[in-house]
Amino acid sequence: MEVKRKPVAYEDLRGWVAALDKAGELDQVKGEVDWKYELGTLTRLALGPGTGKALMFNNIKDYNKPDSRCGRMFVSGLASYSRVAMMMGLPRDTHPRELVKLGRSVLEGRIAPRPVKDAPCKEVIVKGKDVNLDDFPSPIWNRPDGGRYILTYAGIISKDPTTNVQNIGIYRGMAASKDEIPMLMWRAQNVGHHVAAWQAQGHKRMPIAVAIGSEPTFGFCASAPITRGVCEYDVMGAIRGAPVDLVKCETNDLMVPASAEIVIEGELTLDPAEYVMEGPFAEFTGYVAGDKSLKPCIKITCITHRKNPILTGAIEGALPGSYSENGICSSIMRAGVAWNVLDRAGVAGIVDVWCPPVQMGINTTVAIKQSYRNQAKQVGHALWGSAAGHVRYKHVTVVDEDIDIHDYGAVDWAIAYRVNAGEDDVLIAPSTFGAGLDPSTRKRDRNAAQFGTGKWARVLIDATMNLDYDPDPELDGARFPPLIWPSDEDRKAAHARWKELGLTPLDEKARR
Repeated sequence: MEVKRKPVAYEDLRGWVAALDKAGELDQVKGEVDWKYELGTLTRLALGPGTGKALMFNNIKDYNKPDSRCGRMFVSGLASYSRVAMMMGLPRDTHPRELVKLGRSVLEGRIAPRPVKDAPCKEVIVKGKDVNLDDFPSPIWNRPDGGRYILTYAGIISKDPTTNVQNIGIYRGMAASKDEIPMLMWRAQNVGHHVAAWQAQGHKRMPIAVAIGSEPTFGFCASAPITRGVCEYDVMGAIRGAPVDLVKCETNDLMVPASAEIVIEGELTLDPAEYVMEGPFAEFTGYVAGDKSLKPCIKITCITHRKNPILTGAIEGALPGSYSENGICSSIMRAGVAWNVLDRAGVAGIVDVWCPPVQMGINTTVAIKQSYRNQAKQVGHALWGSAAGHVRYKHVTVVDEDIDIHDYGAVDWAIAYRVNAGEDDVLIAPSTFGAGLDPSTRKRDRNAAQFGTGKWARVLIDATMNLDYDPDPELDGARFPPLIWPSDEDRKAAHARWKELGLTPLDEKARR
C-alpha cells in the first residue's frame, strides 16, 4: 500500500524549531554551555539510538553578551525517525520501512525553486575586514578535532561552469582563520566534478557559497546522493510541496535559500599552492579520520545573516547506542536510493531495502522474492556499479522475503543457516572505489589529493536459499527443510488459551 503524506513547508529553520517544540521533540538548553568540548559532549550523549530530542543551545560561553553576533546553536533536528517523518509530512510514529518507501519517490520528485529579490538572510551584510568567523560559536566537537568546525551540517553550493546546474552537498570545514575555511572533498563527489570542470577551463578558484540553518529538507537533500545533473533545490521543493525561495549571493552568482540563517560566500582555491591545513576530525565512521593535511580552502568574500542568527551543526559519527543525525537520515535516503538503483538495473523481486543507522549504509540488507538463480549476485553488482555506491554499500547481504530485514536477529539467523561459503554464497569484489575515511582502508589508500577517493574490497553475502540445491523428494520437492514454527492451527489454539493460562499478553509481532 502506498504511503500517504501531507507535504509540509516549514518555511525556515525557525518554523521547524517551533514545530519541534510544539511536538515535544526539542530541549531548550538555557544553562551556559562551553563551545569547547562541552557542547559536543552534550550533543553526543543526548543522541541515543535515535531516541534523543533536538537541542537548542541558548546560552553559549563567550557568545552570550548583548553585542554577540550569534549566540544560539541548533543540533540534531533530524536525529530521530519521528522527526524525519515530520519533515516528510507523516505521523511521527511511522515505521522506518515506510519512510524508505516514501524516500524512493520523494527523492525522485521535482518542484523548481523560485528566485526572489529580498531575503531574510540579507538582513546583515558583512564584507572585507569585518568578516570574522570567530563571531560564530563554532564548537570544537571532540578533543581530537583539529580545530573549530563551522561546517558540519551546512549546505555547500557550487555549480557546473558549462551547464550552470548547481549542486548542494555537505562537507566538513574548519575555521582556520577569520576568513578561511579549508574543507575535505573527494574528486568522485559532485563538488569534485565541478572542481575538475573549472580547472579544465583554466580557473584557479571556483565560486562557492555556504548556507547554514535552513528548513529540514535542506540538510536531508544536501546529504543525499541525488541524481547527477539534478539540483537539490528541486528535490527540496518536492518534499515540502512548494518551491524553495532562492536569492543571489552578494559577491558571486550562486543562489542560496532566502530563509537561511547564515550565508558564507567565497572562492574555493583549486591551486595546491593556496591550500590550507585542515584536520583531523571525528568522522561519520565513529573514528577520528581524515588526517591533518593541506586541503582546498574557501577564501571568504562576504557573510550575510539574519538578525540574531542561529548556527546549526551536527556531531558526526554513529556509534552503538548513539546514532548521529547523519546516521538516521542516511538509513532512510541511502536505502531508498539503493532500491531505485536496483529497479533501474532491472533486478526483479525487490521486497525491502534497509541501511541500519549505526553504520549509515556501509552495510546494506536487501530482501528479495527469489525467482532465478544468482539473483542476489545481481543485487550486489548493481549497487556497486552505481554512483550512489561511492561511499556506501560496502557489504551487501541479500535474504529471502520471509526475513524481516529490520530485525537483526532474523538477518543473523539467515546468515547462519542459509550461507555456505563453499557454495559461492560469499563474493568479494576487490579494489573498488570507496569511502576514504574508512579506517579499515590502509592509510596510503586514503590520500584524497593523490587518488580522489578511497579504496574498498566489497563483500556480498548471499543469505537466500540456494536454488542450485536439488529439490528433495523427502521434503515434497523443497530445497530446504521445513521451519519448526508451530502450524496455524496449533498457534490459534494456544492463543485461545493464553489469557486462561495467565500468560503475559503477546505483542502483535509475536502473534503472527
